[in-house]
Amino acid sequence: MRSRALAATFCLLLAASLGGALAGCGSGGGGSQTAAPHSTFVGLESQDVFVGHPDYQEATLAREKRLGVQILRQTFDWSTIEPSRGRLRLGMTDRFVLAAARHGMAVLPILFNAPRWATGKARPMGSNVVDPPRAQSNMAAFARAMVRRYGPGGSLWRQNRGVTAVPVRYWQVWNEPNLPQYWGNKPDAAAYEKLLRAVSRAIHAADRGARVVSAGLSESRLGVSFATYVRALYAAGARGSFDLFALHPYGSSARGVLAAVERTRALMRRYGDAHKPVWITEMGWASAGPPSPFTFDPLGQAQLVGTTIRLLKASRRELRIAGFVYFGWRDGRPYPGRSDYWGLHTGLIENDGAAKVSLASFRDAVRSG
Repeated sequence: MRSRALAATFCLLLAASLGGALAGCGSGGGGSQTAAPHSTFVGLESQDVFVGHPDYQEATLAREKRLGVQILRQTFDWSTIEPSRGRLRLGMTDRFVLAAARHGMAVLPILFNAPRWATGKARPMGSNVVDPPRAQSNMAAFARAMVRRYGPGGSLWRQNRGVTAVPVRYWQVWNEPNLPQYWGNKPDAAAYEKLLRAVSRAIHAADRGARVVSAGLSESRLGVSFATYVRALYAAGARGSFDLFALHPYGSSARGVLAAVERTRALMRRYGDAHKPVWITEMGWASAGPPSPFTFDPLGQAQLVGTTIRLLKASRRELRIAGFVYFGWRDGRPYPGRSDYWGLHTGLIENDGAAKVSLASFRDAVRSG
């Protein structure tokens, strides 16, 4: 027991020196080999890989690995995984986590989107409003089940001994709850804090070395402003409910992104949380699509991608930046019945698979000293 504790302590100290947790830290358990610890600073969202055919999934993950990607942020949709209480559908998430592990990449799950049985609300067909659960304990139970499946010594790794395990060590609780769309049309920082606290306790109980990531918050005219929401979160007692603070600093310049991180760090210092890392769990720019402050031409997108990554790397230790996640890998098409918007054009590749200039810019910035 003591040797395990010392190993865990070493892993956490090493993680802290790198600005975040390490995917390979913790008890490997269960017999499957655990990947050596590696940094998770460079992240990407790649929904097309999650839903793609196995051949496409394998080929694209190999391509993303060569690009320098170390961790993939992916929604673990509670409503899809547990559509009826106590019955888990794990096929897609199992396949994705195993595929990522085969390529030596970690996964950052977003625990998100409560099923109807947990919300008690029936939204009309086509509604894009996400409701929180009525009882925090239900989501805590869901989170516990996910850790026991995908965390160190989890059942997924015990059942797939031929795969070098890359256990999930980071867990992000919800997404952008300061926006009405993602909190039942009524953002409520105190209510989110209660959910975050309950889920955080469940995750840490299942894996003492896990790191809980707060929901990524963005600045938007449509919801509660970033600073107002953060102050309300801390006033509600959130300081003890997460290990890393997440933000989505969409900006029209690389300096604007860095300035958002600096403002976040100042807010955290005000509430005695300066020691915690911050993680940019979304950032990106469009290369086409409708006009917006985040829409540029392909060359402009590429310049922003490269310059921002280099700035974040240079400021990593000073601002305790745990990492960044670029949103996203591939352009998308408008959702059925909805309009086009800039967020569908932030990919490093076109919808048809053709590489944009930003793909090389991303690669070169990641590889730069």
